Amino acid sequence: MCSNRFDRHQMTSMQRLSLCLILLPHYAFSVLLGWVESPGYPRGYPPFASTNWSRCAPPGHIISLRLIHLHLEDSADCDHDALEIFADENRLEKLCGKMSPDELDSSVNPLLSSSMGGCLSLSFRSDYSNTKRHTGFRGFYTLQDFDECYDDPDNGCTQFCHNHIGGYRCSCRPGYYLETDEHTCRVSCSEDLSGALRGVISTPSRPGPYAENAQCSYTLSVEDHLQLVLEFMGEFDVEQGPEGQCVDTLTIKTPSKVLGTYCGHVAPPPVHTGSHHAHILFSSDGYGTNTGFTIHYSTKAKTCPGFVTTGATMTPELPEYKHGNKVNVRCELGKILNSDARKKTHSDVLYESICQRTGKWSPAYHCESVDCGVPDIPEEDILQVTESDPSTLYGDKVQFRCRSKYYTLEGEDEYTCNVSGHWISETGQGNFPKCIEVCGRTESELESSGRIWGGDVAKLRDIPWQLLMLHPKRAGATLINDRWAITAAHVVDKNEELTQTIYGGVIDGVKARERHPEVAVLQVKKIIIHPGYANGFENSVRTNYDNDIALIQLTERVTLGPTLLPICLPEPDEELEADTLGTVSGWGATEKREQSKMLRHTDVAVYTTSKCEDTPRIEEKPLVFTGNMFCAGKDGHDSCRGDSGGPFVVPRLGNHNKPHRLMGVVSWGSHCKEDGDFKGYYTKVSKYLGWIKETIEKEENDED
Repeated sequence: MCSNRFDRHQMTSMQRLSLCLILLPHYAFSVLLGWVESPGYPRGYPPFASTNWSRCAPPGHIISLRLIHLHLEDSADCDHDALEIFADENRLEKLCGKMSPDELDSSVNPLLSSSMGGCLSLSFRSDYSNTKRHTGFRGFYTLQDFDECYDDPDNGCTQFCHNHIGGYRCSCRPGYYLETDEHTCRVSCSEDLSGALRGVISTPSRPGPYAENAQCSYTLSVEDHLQLVLEFMGEFDVEQGPEGQCVDTLTIKTPSKVLGTYCGHVAPPPVHTGSHHAHILFSSDGYGTNTGFTIHYSTKAKTCPGFVTTGATMTPELPEYKHGNKVNVRCELGKILNSDARKKTHSDVLYESICQRTGKWSPAYHCESVDCGVPDIPEEDILQVTESDPSTLYGDKVQFRCRSKYYTLEGEDEYTCNVSGHWISETGQGNFPKCIEVCGRTESELESSGRIWGGDVAKLRDIPWQLLMLHPKRAGATLINDRWAITAAHVVDKNEELTQTIYGGVIDGVKARERHPEVAVLQVKKIIIHPGYANGFENSVRTNYDNDIALIQLTERVTLGPTLLPICLPEPDEELEADTLGTVSGWGATEKREQSKMLRHTDVAVYTTSKCEDTPRIEEKPLVFTGNMFCAGKDGHDSCRGDSGGPFVVPRLGNHNKPHRLMGVVSWGSHCKEDGDFKGYYTKVSKYLGWIKETIEKEENDED
């Protein structure tokens, strides 16, 4: 065998190398071999000499360099003369001075090789300071095959590796095949056993250790009225990790389910697949000495499962359901048959099913949860569900709230979806709650009283229910909810069929006339005068204001806020006692002018019935006083012309004890004079609660 070890006593290195090269086969030779040396070698290199050399190896090869002579000028860090050697642009050595062949072989030459398919290069330079002769360097480079099988532990061959010049190949033991990656050996263990009614399946090499890198697939298939039964025989031994995880795996698959993954040392119990198709899948990694498993497979007639569909019960209950057995299927509480099934069965929850020879129930209608649906609330309604996307199935709950703080919830706030598909409250109420306007409250109330005739100017938010009418004549009205207002009949008795505009959230009447942006402009849809409102004229002089009340329906829901809020209506049969203080407000005449620019209010006291019966006279004719009226006033304080239709509220403004109620509507009175008796007459609202409720309900029902 050739050796290129340096041996000065027998043969020079070059002689031995030349002899080896001659003996090598022809295909091992390459032009990439030869000598490289310094200029003038061996006589000595001159000053300022330089040499650059580079060679690259083809795939599967390396370039190696063996220095046999080194004699350069020595210097610190080789700053003067130097030989530098690189592999793939990484410097391997920087040399200078003198080294013997043995020193080169032991410490330098083992490092001078490229990577597989890489390049080797060197650079030599000398400077001016060569005062003595130095012979230089010489080396021999060779192209060598890289042995992937021996030198590369990551070559990827799972069984056998065979090196050849320029590469390598993998092969497998008998019974294995090489995967398409040309590195992995797998055992041929997949088999189609379709049609066989019984048999045995074992891991490869059973009872010995099973093969590594196994990917086994066994297909079983019989007639559709049969099911496959799998029983594990003998020792069960599939590799398992220290923490219980499966390293190698056994899995059983049918068209409807996956059984496993199995591993370890405990065999699974017999498997009744319920199917006439099954795939048994086994995989192993590249290590281990486990012995695997043996499965005995057989067949039996299919039986139907112990349920027909989820969410349902069935009777009778039997240990096993065979072909032809009948059962009654009933959806569980809170579930119902789907719509198609209900049409076929004419039942919401019950039907009959028969076990088929294929092991399936027919029919097998689906039971779905009762769905109450999202509560049907008009989008523009103030009432809303707290959740934007509530769950609406049986047993789910929804909670209601009002979308504005100016409304309060009337009724229960939580409802549950019941078995009939309806939303029901805890007490059994089926109608949803209502949002009722917060009435009779202001965001800021004055502590002091005032006057209209002799009254004080109101501030914004003090009287948020007060409305202003400019046509057909200047008058007042009162907001009682977000769609309705109340005024005096005589204000609108010739205009109930005309479309009008009224104004809210306003103190300055000029701003209303100019439709200032801060003023709420409310469009009137309909005016309804009380049917008992008397004509009340004698010789063209009105002497009777009985039933002087009218309802105003607005075209749209009012947006409630601090400056626009409704007043409360009286309690049924609520009576006013004499001397009760209330507040009256409006833009009517004052002691200084015919009409007030600003909204004014004053506190007046309710008079006794006897004082009210002493009515003023018009052209010597006394005005009629009825039980539908009351009168009130105070020295220097009264309602006046232009205040008609406006509110008389109790308790007076500034009293925070309870909500304000609309007890009266400004109707008529004495002449507003400084020497007058300051007695105003008001329609008694408590007498008209039934008419107000019935009229509003009728109009709103007609809209629906």
